Amino acid sequence: MKNAYFKYLSALLLFGSNGIVASFISLDSYEIVLLRTLIGSLLLLVVFLFQKNRFTCLKQKKALLFLLISGMAMGASWMFLYEAYHQIGVSFASLAYYCGPVIVMVLSPVVFNEKFAWPKLAGFLCVLAGIVLVNGQAMQAGGRSLGLICGALSAFMYAVMVIFNKKATRITGLENALLQLSFGFLIVAVFVGIKQGFVIHAASSDWIPILILGFINTGIGCYFYFSSIGSLPVHTVAICGYLEPLSAVIFSAIFLQERLLTIQILGAVMILGGAIFGANYKNIDMELTPGITIKGKRR
Repeated sequence: MKNAYFKYLSALLLFGSNGIVASFISLDSYEIVLLRTLIGSLLLLVVFLFQKNRFTCLKQKKALLFLLISGMAMGASWMFLYEAYHQIGVSFASLAYYCGPVIVMVLSPVVFNEKFAWPKLAGFLCVLAGIVLVNGQAMQAGGRSLGLICGALSAFMYAVMVIFNKKATRITGLENALLQLSFGFLIVAVFVGIKQGFVIHAASSDWIPILILGFINTGIGCYFYFSSIGSLPVHTVAICGYLEPLSAVIFSAIFLQERLLTIQILGAVMILGGAIFGANYKNIDMELTPGITIKGKRR
């Protein structure tokens, strides 16, 4: 469980730095998503083959279907998110995108039969209040309807991604991450191919941040993320997921010299405090989820 928490939190920090790395790339947002999923998938495939692993997915057709849906949802979610960035700005798009964990939490008692504890609700409301404070300026500014729709769709697809990935319990670890990211690449490739073809003109200065975004942030980040969320309670995934936008705000202040207002600092503290409280109150999340048995352990 501790290893799963470490990998999950590391993945969130890597994802939180995506905007910093992408700011050094002059390509269109869809091209960036296409390249990051392609490079990340290739990295995971090389590691998978180097470790002499064998694919078990063909024997787990139901789990493979769940991963296909989850991967496609991830690719679609990233495309909607990047379009929302373009339409209404990063802050407001992030606020809309991170309604996804709210959807996951609301559905988890029905989908996963997980108990809905009041301390978790209190922590989650604290996190939501913090998100509103961090992105308050964007809320006042408003945005175009297309951007709002894209933001809402990115949140919905995020929820679909998490739910179906947790259902693919028989495909885990590196194989899970590889298939997830590969399916995400396929849906992005189909979209970009239809939209503009596959001719991408990247400047020489773009390639270093592209490789960092693809190999480290996407490849390693997705491996950590998808190899850990299956071992964590869904409420933990939902609540601690807000550490990603929190880290994005901090990284922006450090590396891009973006000014943090007092109210945004307060919001950041509420996000971190709510996540820690909701995930650790009375060690609720250290309990194993009943109802699913894998390799002799109930989780």
